[in-house]
Amino acid sequence: MSKYVAAIDQGTTSTRFIVFDHSGNVVSVDQKEHKQIYPKPGWVEHDPLEIWERTREVIEGALSKGNISASEIAAIGVTNQRETTVVWDASTGQPIYNAIVWQDTRTDAIIAKFAKHGGQNRFRRKTGLPLATYFSGPKIKWILDNVKGAKVKAQKGQLLFGNMDTWIIWKLTGEHITDVTNASRTMLMNLKTLDWDDAILKVMDIPRAMLPEIKSSSEIYGNITSGVLSGLPVAGDLGDQHAALFGQTCFKPGEAKNTYGTGCFMLLNTGEKPIQSKAGLLTTLGYKIGNKKPIYALEGSIAITGALIQWLRDNLGLIEKSADVESLAKTVDDNGGIYFVPAFSGLYAPYWKSDARGVIVGMTRYVTKGHIARAALEATAYQTREVLDAMEKDSGVKLRALKVDGGMVFNELLMQFQSDILNVPVVRPKVAETTALGAAYAAGLAVGFWKDADELKKNWGRDKEWSPKMDSKRRAGLYSGWKKAIKRTFDWVE
Repeated sequence: MSKYVAAIDQGTTSTRFIVFDHSGNVVSVDQKEHKQIYPKPGWVEHDPLEIWERTREVIEGALSKGNISASEIAAIGVTNQRETTVVWDASTGQPIYNAIVWQDTRTDAIIAKFAKHGGQNRFRRKTGLPLATYFSGPKIKWILDNVKGAKVKAQKGQLLFGNMDTWIIWKLTGEHITDVTNASRTMLMNLKTLDWDDAILKVMDIPRAMLPEIKSSSEIYGNITSGVLSGLPVAGDLGDQHAALFGQTCFKPGEAKNTYGTGCFMLLNTGEKPIQSKAGLLTTLGYKIGNKKPIYALEGSIAITGALIQWLRDNLGLIEKSADVESLAKTVDDNGGIYFVPAFSGLYAPYWKSDARGVIVGMTRYVTKGHIARAALEATAYQTREVLDAMEKDSGVKLRALKVDGGMVFNELLMQFQSDILNVPVVRPKVAETTALGAAYAAGLAVGFWKDADELKKNWGRDKEWSPKMDSKRRAGLYSGWKKAIKRTFDWVE
């Protein structure tokens, strides 16, 4: 009898391999960062071969740290940074270009061209997504248009596309697949049919032959062909935010979670019918388990949250490590009248303005680095409030509490401010690694390691809860200052 299920968590800045026991507790973990490549302003790339190398290293690292043998593991799940686009040669397995990361804005001219006919919502009815540089489809088009010989090779069926999940699963098993959640982030999948949309493929000039087969989020896709996990089934695949929704056991319509990572992503389970947003949110797949009906979600995506803290560390040298931002922010009592809007990659939900750029407003001689640190943390909470307001408008559901996960949830100052600015309790679960846990759950369900969703629900427990302490007048005043600040970022790029 297998004791564990494991997950590969391929994120924007690092890759992790986490082994979980039957109660959903972390047994062993290994993590390695990979290079962030910035060839031009607004361009962000990763080396897919480096990421594959890191994946192999963390698998070996976690098994060795936990003294775990492959025979003790029932199945492997995969979760990944979504929209990050890899195109590789089907016969050599070599990428024809670096991976273009979800934050990259180079496709803005392609987006503007598509928007000329039908506006920003041209494909929204079918895909649930506005035209934005965020999604994979236009990134594929950019690679085919700009890499010599790529278009001809793609038409001959010699090139393959994948988001990071597809790339990793192909390297592990040789199978060219993705799941409904990742496919829903390409702007190429029809939300109703759960298949690639031929009309959109034609507009974007992307050959269907290079796209992976779309599967559910929980089924056996294939067995691992080599390495320490050889022979084990890969049986779960979800984009990172959908995996976190699943790991937080938000199985009922109206349940929501917010993940604080490089960016911030709030998902609300809306049940078996897709809800078209009127308030600037994305309509997306929540998850699909085996042959059961798909579950849909509304999503508010924020591009830069944790990445802003890394920027304070790496570009300004204000802190030595990301965790130091809390003690620096605690050296002051408030933000000193400044707001920091980190529109480094434009603004995502609910504005969708790729021509916005970051600003710090309200500067005076009084302001110190403590105020800048505090304003950087507060930016995450304000952006989350904007998304929550949009969600309540779209769904008509008033959120009673927010389940949170991701690296920043251990920042007590931020979590208290988040509760204050939302005016609802903020709840951190016992296992904060909910992204990897969601992928492990999907894989475990597929092989019978867990029986059903009820068994998973029993694993969820609360670790800490923050309740609002701020008076309503102060809350309203601070938020109105943020709304003023965010307008200053609009239309910056000509």
